[in-house]
Amino acid sequence: MDQHRLQVTSACSVAWTTHTLPPPQANELLVRTIAGAISIGAELPQIRGNDLTDPVTIYPKETGYESYAQVLAVGTDVTQFQVGDRLLSFYGHQDVALVEASKAIPVPDGISAKLALLNILSCDAAKGVRKLAPLPTDSVLVTGMGVMGLLTVFYLRHYYQVERIIVSEPDPVRAALALRLGATALFQFDDPSSDTFTHAFECSARQDAFALLQEALIPHGQLCILSDGNHETLSLTPAFYEKELRIVGSSDGWDYRTHAAWFFETAAHVPQLEQLYEQTVASRDLVACFERLLTDAHPLKVFVTYPLVD
Repeated sequence: MDQHRLQVTSACSVAWTTHTLPPPQANELLVRTIAGAISIGAELPQIRGNDLTDPVTIYPKETGYESYAQVLAVGTDVTQFQVGDRLLSFYGHQDVALVEASKAIPVPDGISAKLALLNILSCDAAKGVRKLAPLPTDSVLVTGMGVMGLLTVFYLRHYYQVERIIVSEPDPVRAALALRLGATALFQFDDPSSDTFTHAFECSARQDAFALLQEALIPHGQLCILSDGNHETLSLTPAFYEKELRIVGSSDGWDYRTHAAWFFETAAHVPQLEQLYEQTVASRDLVACFERLLTDAHPLKVFVTYPLVD
């Protein structure tokens, strides 16, 4: 079967390439993509060729990592999936793909493609929050209301039931969405309680935000870096040493399948989550879409639709 795969062929250039897929191996699934997503913060630095976490770029590079698909065929050893089932996987912008059954995430009926896709980044955010495990009575500050920051707020409110979640975000639209997802208020520098936070999450990938968090935490406070570190170098400030802060990093999810059971049940009752998709594009227009994203203002997230095939 022919596969069409969107690849970065050189800096600032993407193109569809054609490949031939073999039949699925015993533990594999052959799937057809129904929908995908563009993760702005992760994908654009890779396409520009200025991702700080990838100093030696080798082309071609794959694009994307959020895929919602339907099973076309199953390998002889696969028992959990059947033809017609829907699932999440991590292969990115491809129309068909082979995936290991053990790495696929079943999606139950009644869950929209948009919500299903958010399970991946939601699990990434959840891993960082779980590392700090705040109590409901703790005071938490989150910087950067991109998708990672917004999903961090969502998890803090709906899983840990944190009562005081303050966010730092200059964009009024994103700040308003954070409030709808569970944030308590926006950060104010002149607030007498602006330096009384026990926990903090850095989701902006900006040094000024990282410095703000260190200043705002109480002595022995905890800070988790959830941003990718692919935009700016994050540096410790004198406050880190003076307050003896604890800083941890977090990457990828803690357990995508286990998290999905909680996320699908909870997200179905939080319609604001679908507002994270500010644009929709057909897969055939992805090349032009990325060309625009390299120069225009960035949406929070782009939903990608693939043509239906009987």
